[in-house]
Amino acid sequence: MINLYKGIAFNLKGTVFALKHPKLLMLGLMRFLVVLVLTTLISGLVLYWHESIVNLIWKMPDSGWLLYVWEAVSWMLTLGLLALAMVLSYLAAQILFGVFIMDYMSKITEKIITGKESGPESGSFFSFFIHLVKQEIPRAVIPVLVSLVIMTAGLFTPAGPVIIVLSSLCAAVFLAWDNTDLIPARQLVPFKHRFGFLKHNLMFHIGFGILFLIPWLNMIFLSFAPVGATLYYIENNKKF
Repeated sequence: MINLYKGIAFNLKGTVFALKHPKLLMLGLMRFLVVLVLTTLISGLVLYWHESIVNLIWKMPDSGWLLYVWEAVSWMLTLGLLALAMVLSYLAAQILFGVFIMDYMSKITEKIITGKESGPESGSFFSFFIHLVKQEIPRAVIPVLVSLVIMTAGLFTPAGPVIIVLSSLCAAVFLAWDNTDLIPARQLVPFKHRFGFLKHNLMFHIGFGILFLIPWLNMIFLSFAPVGATLYYIENNKKF
C-alpha cells in the first residue's frame, strides 16, 4: 500500500514541479490542449448515446427497485466509457507528437535535477527518434489496445461494469509505465528488463496511473506525467 500512495504522490509532485518551470509548463499545455479537444469530442458522444449504449446490455426496467439498480449500473458503465474516451484521446495525442514531447519533458526535468541528460553517447538525432518510436509500440500502444479490447468485450457480458473498471485500471497501469520507462528507454535498456521493472513495481504504477481515471482531471495529470515519473526514477536511482 505504501507504493500505491507513493505513486499518487509522485504524479501530483510532478504536476506541481512542472507548473513552476516555464518550459515544462508550455510542453504540458500543448499535450493538454490536444487531449482536451479529443476527450471533449469523444466524451460528448458517449454522454449523448448514454442510454442507448446501456440498453444494449440491459433494457431499462419499467418501474420498481430495479430501475434504481439500472441507473446505478448505467452510470458506472458511463464512467468506464469516459475512461475509454480518455485512453483513445491519449493514444491519438501520442501518435501525433507525444513520443517526442514526453521524452523532451523528461530530459528537461532530468537536467534541472541532475544537471545533465542521460542517453546514448553516439548516433544521430534521427536514429534516436526512430528508436523512441519503435519502443513506443510495445511499451504503450499494444497494452492499451489490449485493455480496450477487454473493455469492449465487457460491454456484452453480465459482468460488464466490473470488467470495464478492471480494464480501465489495467490501461492506467500501462499509461503510467509509458512515463516511468522514459529514462530507461533513452538509455537503451533492453525491453525485457524494462518490463521486469514494471512487474516489480506494479503497486507504484497502479497509484501513479489511478489519477488517469478521474474524468477531466486526468487530462492534466497525463499532460505532466513525464515529469513526476522522471522525478521518481531519479530519486530512487533505479538500476537495471
